[in-house]
Amino acid sequence: MIGKRVKELRIEKGLSQQDLGIAIGVTKVSICGYENGTRIPSLENLVKIADALATTTDYLLGREVPIVNEESKSYIGSISYEDVSLILELRHYPNIYNKLLKDVKRSASIINKRLITKS
Repeated sequence: MIGKRVKELRIEKGLSQQDLGIAIGVTKVSICGYENGTRIPSLENLVKIADALATTTDYLLGREVPIVNEESKSYIGSISYEDVSLILELRHYPNIYNKLLKDVKRSASIINKRLITKS
């Protein structure tokens, strides 16, 4: 996961492996190793990579997913793949989805009560 995301972000930012290596104080060979999975960056270097690529260590480790808002402005948020799956599934039911969004706390409470009584 780390290598794939490092490579994607590095290319997106228009950096060569050499450029990223210089930015974090390692060789091009080290960056190549990180990207192809034959080397794992130290914690210190992982933090430096995240800073150089303007991302988070959680994203590089696969703990976050990119999120895109309605205006197509992307940002990185802390949301699990399971949460994304739930949201995508709910969007197949626009009437339910829109009702849930009107009052999220109340909706969650109602769902919780109904699930508990059925159990």
